[in-house]
This record gives sequence, C-alpha cells and structure tokens, in this order.
Amino acid sequence: MSISTAFPDPALLELPWELPLEQWPPEVLATYPRGLSRHVVRFARVGPKVVAVKETTAHYARREYGLLRKLQPMSTPSVVPDSVVTDRYTSDGEPLPAALVTDHLSFSLPYRTIFEQVPAPETIERLVDALALLIVQLHLSGFYWGDVSLSNTLFRRDAGAFAAYLVDAETGELHPQLTPGQRGYDIDLARTNVAGEVMDLLAGEDMQRRLLDVGVDPASVDPFEISQRLVDTYEGLWEELTATETFPVDDRWRVQARVERLNDLGFDVEEASLDKDETGQVHLRPRVVEPGHHARRLLHLTGLNTQENQARRILTDIHQFGHTLYPGLPEDLTAQLWMREVFVPIMEAIPGQLRRKREPAQIIHEVLEHRWFMSESARADIPTLEAVRDYVKHYLAQLPDEKNVF
Repeated sequence: MSISTAFPDPALLELPWELPLEQWPPEVLATYPRGLSRHVVRFARVGPKVVAVKETTAHYARREYGLLRKLQPMSTPSVVPDSVVTDRYTSDGEPLPAALVTDHLSFSLPYRTIFEQVPAPETIERLVDALALLIVQLHLSGFYWGDVSLSNTLFRRDAGAFAAYLVDAETGELHPQLTPGQRGYDIDLARTNVAGEVMDLLAGEDMQRRLLDVGVDPASVDPFEISQRLVDTYEGLWEELTATETFPVDDRWRVQARVERLNDLGFDVEEASLDKDETGQVHLRPRVVEPGHHARRLLHLTGLNTQENQARRILTDIHQFGHTLYPGLPEDLTAQLWMREVFVPIMEAIPGQLRRKREPAQIIHEVLEHRWFMSESARADIPTLEAVRDYVKHYLAQLPDEKNVF
C-alpha cells in the first residue's frame, strides 16, 4: 500500500486499506449524508478530521488529485485533496482499487438531502442558481468540467441561498482559457443532467408525499424549466462578467458603474482593458474577475470567514448598527464594535451542543432574520438576546447536525 500526499498524516495508515471500501467497519466511518455516485464513497475519521474516500483507478485518482491541487490557489469552490492511495491488496493478496482521499467539507450537504429537508420548488431553484454560479467561476478559471451535475456538487447554506462546491473533478480539464465550444458543451450537459436529476427526485413516492404535505403538486414542478433556469442564469452571469461594453468617451461614469454591478454580483475586477477607437467610442472589458467581493471585505473588517451572501447580510447589519448607534464612526471601528456587541453575545447564547448544526455566520443570519420576523409579528422591536432564545428553542434545537454526523 502506498500513500501519495503533499502533507503526510500518519493517521491515514490506521485505516483498513486491506478491505474493500464497502466492507470498512462502522468504527472508522462517519455517518454523513452521501450523494449519488458511480464510485464507492465513504467518510472516515482520520485523527481529529473527517475525510471522504473514493475508490477509483490509480490513473484517475492521481489525475483528479492533481486537478484539485491546481484549483486550490485559484480560489475556486472545490473540495481539498488530501492524498492518493495505491497498491492496495487484501490479506489474500487480491488487488483492490486505488482511492482518492479528500477533506470533508464541513456543513456541506448533497442536493437530495437539502431538498428532503425543505421540499419546495424554490429550494431546487436556489440550488440550481448556486450550481450556475459555480460553473461560471470554474469556467473563468479555465476549468472544463465535463460532467456537470447536481450529484457532483456539494452545497453549503449561504444566508437565504446556497454556495456550491465542485466535488467530482474526474472528467475535468484545466486550460489557460476555455473555448466557446467547451463552455457550451458543459452547459448543454448541465441542462440534460439537471433535468434528469430533478425528474428522478420527483419520481420517488416518498418525495411526492413530502411535496403534497407542504401543499405542492409534484406535477407543477417542471424539470425542464428548472434546467433552463440554470442555463439562463449562467448566460446572464457570463455576459455581465466578460462582455465588452461600448460607450462614448464622455460617459466615463460607466466604468465605475460596471465595476459596481460586478461588486453587487460578488466579484472584484482585478484587471480590465479600456480602449478608444477612431470614432471616439470606448470599449471596456473586464479581464480578471475574482469572486468573493463581500466575503473578502468582511474578512478584512472582522476576521470572519464566510460565504458571499452571508457576508453581504452581515455587512448590511454592521452598516445599520453603526448608522443607528455610532453615526460617523469609521467602518473598521464600527465592525469591531459590532463583533463585540452583536456577534459575540449571539454566539455565547447558543448552547455549545447546538453549534454543530449551522456555521457561525449562518447562525448570525438566521438569528437576524428570526428577530425581524418576531418584531414584525409583535409590531415592536424585539431585543436580540430574546430573539436568540426563541430561535434556539423553536428552530435550531429541532435541526439535524450539519457539521458532524456520527
């Protein structure tokens, strides 16, 4: 047995590599929800962390490991590769498949689990929107997926939306820049796969029963309409992020307007081309766009590492907090006061055993939303800590753990 990794962890040697993955004993496994996969996949405990182990061929394990390693410095949302395990044999000397080991993505779930928890058309639409954004981010990085699907993606809660992460890169390719044909093939495949996955999701009797229980007729959910939503969302984002904009030289304000629109979408412009032709028209095209505009800004102000929509929501609350209590105070000082007077008291009021159910930033978002709904219902301003207690008792305590499920 041979383990190839950039960061060797001796605890990997303790896993029962001499057994087929399907036969691994419960004491080494972590019981996380698993999505559909053509490979055998299991979650295992390695020291203090959890890893996902996928059996495949040595060629594809090494190839996927290399691709995922290259994606890490590009800030593309994907799982982190841990190691490749080859030369596996049973105690009788029979060869076993190689394995790709990746770090488990905390608080992530497959799309089926999320839809089972909240069986509503808007849930699958939000998942599809997150997948469209992920495809855009991958394509901007020059990554051709080759097997786009909801099943090959994990999702994290992101305020009222979701953030999508690439899980299966086995068929992927990394290029300096994708051609329109490569992008088009990925999107056509996404359209087909997503429609099929939604059809399969709706076909189950249990899911039909869940939908009917919440007042949704399964026949009213159109898989092809949902898959077309993915295509439309992708094309709209790609156009805004990459299209050349032409305007008269006197309309220089449109440069800043374009940057602000991209910031609103969650992207920073790191480089752009600005050319003037013989007719006096200016041609503007963003060349390098970096996702995570609001998340980077919040990280700089508070040190909180969040998803993009969570950051957007928290930045709004920091602004409102400062405007109400500390008008005129610089943003960085306001953010530190918000951490001390809002973030810390909320997190201290959450029982330790319940903090595994949601990421801290998601808890903050949900508490703020809960307080708003309570205030609307009471037609009076509800104190934050009162809202936290009600949120914990009537909502958080009822949720399944999403960090670790053993």
